[in-house]
Amino acid sequence: MRRGTYGFDAPWPFAGLIAGAAVLLSLTVVSFAFDVAPAGVAFLLGGLYTLASALSYAYTTRRGKFAVWERELDDLDGGERVLDLGCGRGAVLMTAAKRLSKKGRAAGLDLWQAKDQTGNRAAAARANAGAEGVADRVDLVTGDMRALPFAAGAFDVVVSSLALHDIAAAEGRAEGVREAYRVLAPGGRLLIADFQRTEEYEAVLRDLGAANVRRRNLGWRFWYGGPWFATWMVEAAKRSE
Repeated sequence: MRRGTYGFDAPWPFAGLIAGAAVLLSLTVVSFAFDVAPAGVAFLLGGLYTLASALSYAYTTRRGKFAVWERELDDLDGGERVLDLGCGRGAVLMTAAKRLSKKGRAAGLDLWQAKDQTGNRAAAARANAGAEGVADRVDLVTGDMRALPFAAGAFDVVVSSLALHDIAAAEGRAEGVREAYRVLAPGGRLLIADFQRTEEYEAVLRDLGAANVRRRNLGWRFWYGGPWFATWMVEAAKRSE
């Protein structure tokens, strides 16, 4: 059971879906009141569709993404060094940290921008680490994914969830992937979940010579409104030298 509070992902698109559903359903009432049945039916269908999208979004941000990441991280072994890029309030970071031994360390890096998540602050992530009982093995770092302040090979596992797409330029996103791969130890694993640009991440990893590169759909639990905003996982391993 989660004890921390993890906010709401990208709240403005969700607010737009709720507002859109309210407007369409209001127009439904008006249309039927003025006996314009065809328009009323169209507005009703549109309103219900938009409301369903909003419910999908809410489920993903509050429950679905946690279930997916728990499954993805279940095979972590104790004593590993984990890095979460764009950790936010720590949804994935704490999930990973709880699977580590007492000697393991989990680092979370972010620029702490509120537009990406409600209440996105280092203090909120730190409070969640305490609430989840993993404060003794979690480190928080303010930094840019394109220039990680870590040595090469410093981590056994690097993860990122819905963060790389926030970098506007394609070269910047590629640099973020290259940096994630640089700090990964030989034999380590990289997991990048995103609903945009995942083909780019896959291509960069293949160019780097990463092993076992693949891209897969994470399913309905990670839809931000519907299948058109499905989240994909790009995974790879660093070849042992």
